[in-house]
Amino acid sequence: MTVQDQSIVELSRGADEILVEDAFIEKLKEGRPLRIKAGFDPTAPDLHLGHTVLINKLRQFQDAGHQVLFLIGDFTGMIGDPTGKSITRKSLTPEEIQANARTYEEQIFKILDPEKTEVMFNSAWLNKMTTAQLIQLAAKHTVARMLERDDFSKRYKEGQPIAIHEFLYPLIQGYDSVAMKADLELGGTDQKFNLLVGRQLQQVYGQKPQVVMTMPILEGLDGVQKMSKSLNNYIGIADSPTDMFGKIMSISDELMWRYFLLLSFRPMSEIEQWQLACGDGANPRDYKVKLALEIIARFHGQALAEKAFADFEARFKHGAVPDEIDEVQLAATAPQYQIANLLKDAGLTVSTSEAMRMVKQGAVRIDGEKVSDPRLAVAVGSTQVVQVGKRKYARVSIVSS
Repeated sequence: MTVQDQSIVELSRGADEILVEDAFIEKLKEGRPLRIKAGFDPTAPDLHLGHTVLINKLRQFQDAGHQVLFLIGDFTGMIGDPTGKSITRKSLTPEEIQANARTYEEQIFKILDPEKTEVMFNSAWLNKMTTAQLIQLAAKHTVARMLERDDFSKRYKEGQPIAIHEFLYPLIQGYDSVAMKADLELGGTDQKFNLLVGRQLQQVYGQKPQVVMTMPILEGLDGVQKMSKSLNNYIGIADSPTDMFGKIMSISDELMWRYFLLLSFRPMSEIEQWQLACGDGANPRDYKVKLALEIIARFHGQALAEKAFADFEARFKHGAVPDEIDEVQLAATAPQYQIANLLKDAGLTVSTSEAMRMVKQGAVRIDGEKVSDPRLAVAVGSTQVVQVGKRKYARVSIVSS
């Protein structure tokens, strides 16, 4: 392959779809820095690794010499993206949006080069839009076209209400591409409709339409559902190095390769060699360590990544207890405390049924000894280190109420 061909392959790495691919190649051949846009509504204060799939791709374009436009949707965030929602999303206040936006600005530069990144806020142009201009924008799309979108179509057929402002969201997001003169827009696969609206509006406003590149939605730790704080299957980029290491090491061997594809900056040729090595009998754990070290170093530095690895080795390979664990005091109304209630009340499980299940799975230890009896009762006046799974510890003291 030529150098240019290699660049196209690397920039396309992990992409689910490129619309239109021929246009993407033609834009790259123009030999100028392209304006690469990705937008994020600041609807939550912290980013997780699922968000960084797009930010990593922005960094790839940045390293290839293109201009990165990181859009914070402080205006659209107040509307609420209806994508994938069966009900109208609750709107956030301007104060909530601004607070979240500040954390985004701090967190993205752990990946992006601040000298080569233009951070933009869509309130800069949308706050200036007059009512007449908004009506003109709305006239450039039809209700029928909006109802082609899956989530709107389902809600309409099921009699679920769709607020008028939700129809405006794709139009306003699309208009961002017009205001920013984007050459290419990145988004998750669930954003395809919105991204294509941007492409259409650019044509209407006399601009050359942007290329749309959709990236896969990253699965969470369970390997099934998308990474989400609400599902508690996420790795936050603000998580401690120790927590990040433990979480990454807990993912399945199969999911590890998808994380390498979407989260690692290592060359694909190297990753493919590692996959072949595992197929020939190499231990996948060794490569999972490489993944964990790379990701933690990105957000916390190499020294803390190495320390997290050492702590992990001491804890799980040699059976050591972490230096710092939560101290929990439980008040008992009887001489003994049932293990299921203890685990729930200590915050180590979310329910007694989960506690019973963890005991039956052999995932519960008291002072290093595996608990096998789900009816175990712990005496009042005792203090012990309780462990659930690989990462949850607490020093639990039981006192008489």
